Amino acid sequence: MVEYGHGISDGPAGQVNPGGGATGDAAANSDWGVAIGNGVGDAWQTFTALPAWQMALIVVLIIGGLIVLRRAF
Repeated sequence: MVEYGHGISDGPAGQVNPGGGATGDAAANSDWGVAIGNGVGDAWQTFTALPAWQMALIVVLIIGGLIVLRRAF
């Protein structure tokens, strides 16, 4: 079936796991640096897609929270 675009990924036991045959999601997502970077990038993209009033509200809440934490500790 290689001539039709199917190769080793469709092995005799079915679809091969991208983690190299290991079970579970930990093997497939073992690069924590990339995962954290993607999470930060996605959060920033979501933040920049918000309307201006929601951005301002979030910034004010973060600054207010930091002030409360400083007084508490």
